[in-house]
Amino acid sequence: MRPKRIILMYISEVSGHRNAALAIEKAIRILEPNTEILNINAFNYTNPVAEKITNSIYMGIIKIAPKIWDYLYDNPKVVKRIEKAKENIHKANSPKLKRLFDKFMPDAVICTQAFPCGMVADYKKTYGASLPLIAVLTDYVPHSYWIYDHVDYYIVPSEDIAGSLINKGVPAKKVKPLGIPFDPKFSHPLNKDSLIHKYKLKDGIPTVLIMGGGQGLGPIKTIVRALERVKPDLQEVIVTGTNKKLYKSLKRRIKKYKKRILLFGYAQQINELMDLADIVISKPGGVTTSEVLAKGKPMIIVKPLPGQEANNTRYLTGRGAAIKIDKPKEINLIIGELLSSPHKLNSISAAAGKIAKPNASIDIAKFLFKGLYSYD
Repeated sequence: MRPKRIILMYISEVSGHRNAALAIEKAIRILEPNTEILNINAFNYTNPVAEKITNSIYMGIIKIAPKIWDYLYDNPKVVKRIEKAKENIHKANSPKLKRLFDKFMPDAVICTQAFPCGMVADYKKTYGASLPLIAVLTDYVPHSYWIYDHVDYYIVPSEDIAGSLINKGVPAKKVKPLGIPFDPKFSHPLNKDSLIHKYKLKDGIPTVLIMGGGQGLGPIKTIVRALERVKPDLQEVIVTGTNKKLYKSLKRRIKKYKKRILLFGYAQQINELMDLADIVISKPGGVTTSEVLAKGKPMIIVKPLPGQEANNTRYLTGRGAAIKIDKPKEINLIIGELLSSPHKLNSISAAAGKIAKPNASIDIAKFLFKGLYSYD
């Protein structure tokens, strides 16, 4: 019997969607190492020029006019207006998908972003294909761009999010609350003392991890300046992602800061850095959030962007698993208060543990194989 073949689809090379797809791939290889897998940037595969233009426009909107994104995101009027254009794009892409699927002959397709999910759903409709299609949501509020009749299953972050998707018209039997996938290595706690020694940090001093997502967005420099005013001693680990300008700026000034700072660009060892941290300051992307929850770390969210970040923030703060700050200049007040109140830190950690899905990637892979292998 030939190995099973799986296609994973995401968009954007530096994104939580790609990280989620890679996490599922890793989990699949842990359970069934012989599985043949294609992990594809679907937008780049079908529309390489359009992908670059769209990414540039999106980043421009997010940085310059985030309110526009707030209007566009999951707006029923916008969803309805672009329906025809979306169908035309999907139909134009269907022949490319057909050539891919005819050649690779996948047993299932898993999409971690709505755009490729729509493409494959339309392919199934156009060609009458029975290819299993699984949508994996990577944020805590499902939006309407995910909804297609030809999706076989939806993997969602939690039970209450499953209810939201069902309210949008998705049959309950299609919705599985298995969590947001992230690299399984985050589920394994590491020895903090060994990590402190490895990274040459001070023992017995609180460590704050500061991240801005893969692209190093957010008011990180403002946060660093504000933390200079925190009276209890602390040390900072900063990850700037692909933001080279931010990295160089912080690197130039690092000796001028009073607090000890460990600076990284695009880091592969985020699981180690999270284990080091007593508090995590981060953008609330779905995958990053799931990693923080799995580690049981108190999380502070600063000025979330409209759309999915704002929705994720509401979900987390509503359950006591994170604190939202609108004025980054004042984050020192919150950090100082938390560091002097261990019970508050413990309370946030406990709330995080209640909604964490530490085995999400493995559980998703097991669910997939139940259908393909009768996997137990």
